[in-house]
Amino acid sequence: MSVPEASGRHRVGQSIVPQVDTTAARRDVRLEVTGLEVRLGRSGPDVVRDVSFAVRAGEVLGLVGESGSGKTTVALALLGHTRRGLRITAGRVLLDGTDLLALGARELRAARGSRVSYVPQDPSSALNPTLRVGAQVREVLRVHADRARGAGDAGDRVAEVMREVHLDATPEMLRRYPHQLSGGQQQRIALAMAFACRPSLIVLDEPTTGLDVSTQRHVLDTVRSLCRSHGVAAVYVSHDLAVVSGLVSDVAVMYAGRIVEIGTTGQLFGQPVHPYTRGLIAAVPSSERAERLTGIDGQQPRPGRRGGGCSFAPRCGYAIDSCTTQVPEPVMAADRSVRCLRARDIPATRPERPPAAGGLPAGAAAPVLSVRRISASYGSTPVLSGVSLEVPPRACVAVVGESGSGKTTLARCVAGLHSNWTGEISFQDTPLARGARQRDKDVLRRVQYIFQNPYTSLNPRKTVGQIIDQQLQQLTGLSRRDRSQRAAGVLGDVSLAADVLSSYPDQLSGGERQRVAIARALAVEPELLICDEVTSALDVSVQAVIVELLREIQAQRQLALVFITHNLALVRSIAQSAVVLREGAVAESGPVEQVLEHPSDPYTQRLMRDVPRLMQSATQEPPTGSRWGPAI
Repeated sequence: MSVPEASGRHRVGQSIVPQVDTTAARRDVRLEVTGLEVRLGRSGPDVVRDVSFAVRAGEVLGLVGESGSGKTTVALALLGHTRRGLRITAGRVLLDGTDLLALGARELRAARGSRVSYVPQDPSSALNPTLRVGAQVREVLRVHADRARGAGDAGDRVAEVMREVHLDATPEMLRRYPHQLSGGQQQRIALAMAFACRPSLIVLDEPTTGLDVSTQRHVLDTVRSLCRSHGVAAVYVSHDLAVVSGLVSDVAVMYAGRIVEIGTTGQLFGQPVHPYTRGLIAAVPSSERAERLTGIDGQQPRPGRRGGGCSFAPRCGYAIDSCTTQVPEPVMAADRSVRCLRARDIPATRPERPPAAGGLPAGAAAPVLSVRRISASYGSTPVLSGVSLEVPPRACVAVVGESGSGKTTLARCVAGLHSNWTGEISFQDTPLARGARQRDKDVLRRVQYIFQNPYTSLNPRKTVGQIIDQQLQQLTGLSRRDRSQRAAGVLGDVSLAADVLSSYPDQLSGGERQRVAIARALAVEPELLICDEVTSALDVSVQAVIVELLREIQAQRQLALVFITHNLALVRSIAQSAVVLREGAVAESGPVEQVLEHPSDPYTQRLMRDVPRLMQSATQEPPTGSRWGPAI
């Protein structure tokens, strides 16, 4: 990352830049953002304000923060675009010296896909389900023919970009539809389309959120390699700090629409200064040891409700009286820019975390859930083969494995959402019917399922209050008044304000939607909760809150959990035992410490090697080997 050219001292988006000779550095700068501001409408409250940074060719800047901090708003603004109701009201986005925000509609449309590309969080939403993947890659080259002309024959170019993302450019592969590819393959096709025209800038918005650790590692290696080899500047938006730590050279932390700390990866993760950054790092799970995850108390203020002082003050343990009245300006602390009144008073050290509580004793009680020799298929295609597991009362069993290993199919069989299976599934010593329609209402209430994708699991035509109330109406005998009280209560349990009850799903962030889905399941007081990648869309702080919430519920209600996840680090903080699936069969199972610390199966060993780990030291070399200049 680089900084704008400076002579003496001047302000760039209100950020102080020390004197520095950047003549050589500026030749490598591909993206330069200064004073970016996005508001609700023309004169509404600001959503993003005073955002400035620069990225050199071949570098990746990580943009991190909780859901609602403005990360995606900034990412879209780099393409001259905003979500419905928002408007870019100030600032410049210079790409190779051209201000994208000053371009006309036609010029901007031509720049998107050719000079600047975007990779969204959900690869299925980026691909046309009615077109073959080969046709979609060729379409990018055809639409931006001027940009792609120097790359040679279109057919050769398609084969080249497919190889770059480690996919075979065989006729069979190119003729497949998106639904015939795995999530990792879909994301690689999206990357191939993004890099097809050799853009100057690529914006990646949570592109590995739903991927298992092995596929995630391959995708990240692909991004890093393509940026280096083609001199592309990249902005990588993520809530997963461990992933960011292993990919980017520089990190900008956002809170309430502003960058509160920016520095090299080693600086930020090895010696965090801003209390918010320290809180985020304290919430990151560790794959090496079981630690108690600590979320940040309180909630991030919404636009228009950020007060007159520091927006983080109500949640900050370092806050003093002036923090509630004085808006902090960026200052230099520990060799980076920090937006905090007490930046020079806070030690630049990693926060300590207490060890997690020991596993819950299973005792001699009969298991809540017993799965014996389950085999399942989709049509004639086998998916599970002889899978068995048991879940004791108040215990959590984690089911892990790569995409396609059968994790979700197993969960759907238990919930009655997939009925083509053989074997036996018992809930509290009572065999379960194969399909949910054959199960009585009481069983449906006691066994709840939380889906991975919050965008498709909530009815977009109903408010949050109506969504939770519908669940309560169908599965409980509560009065309307009691249902309203229950709905408000469970929202508080998942760190959402009661005013969210009147919101529609499209008015919430991805993390907020997932918390609503969790609240809907908890509202009916289940005894077995099946969690299918429920934290994949959550930022680390909310993830920590949810994990601790589930732990408390286990103790208070004797709730049993089946926790399906690709986040092996998180398993250490939530589960007592683990089952590793490979191609529909159990590769390994046992206590979490045994499976993760001393895996016996080569497959589990490889999964553990691929787990992203948070950078531990400020002296560690950034992944790209580049050097970050003075703080913006």
